[in-house]
Amino acid sequence: MVQTDGPFIVRALTVDTWPAFADLVERHNGVFGGCWCTWFQTMHAEKTFTTESNRELKERLVREGRAHAALVLDGDRAVAWAEYGSCAELPNIYHRKQYDEEADLHPDYRITCIFVDKKYRRRHLTAIALQGAVDLIAQTGGGVVEGYPHDPEGKRVAVLYNGTRSLFEGAGFELVRKKGQRNTVMRRTVSPAH
Repeated sequence: MVQTDGPFIVRALTVDTWPAFADLVERHNGVFGGCWCTWFQTMHAEKTFTTESNRELKERLVREGRAHAALVLDGDRAVAWAEYGSCAELPNIYHRKQYDEEADLHPDYRITCIFVDKKYRRRHLTAIALQGAVDLIAQTGGGVVEGYPHDPEGKRVAVLYNGTRSLFEGAGFELVRKKGQRNTVMRRTVSPAH
């Protein structure tokens, strides 16, 4: 568990916190068209593209310890999350071909998706979820962490599934390079928690 400065706490996604996570996703119709935050965990050829099968996949991966997220809780109610994991756990990133061609290293962890309950938006929960992921990574030994936020360059973007460049800069990440048209590769080394 990670305590925040406000009324929220951050807990890791586990079998114990699965019901809170599932409730949040169900309140938002499976999130992003029924994805259940599985898009980055499976390659395109492995997807079934149904809400129910995505839910089953996510729950199985959580039970197997292969799905990680920082859950932001308001009491017992999950209100946001930041998904993170190893490259093996999260192989399906956007602009993967370009990423692989330009990669100078592969990180220990990726942060691939940040989501906030629609009733809790504009309360800085993306920053709390991102910092929660960083803190949980530190608790497991730290390492090189990458995020792939959007750099809207002053333009309005309808869906920011992984936050913005400025959000990641505020959490200590540095720009490595652009990826695609408005995405970035940002990196930070997280020290182990003491």
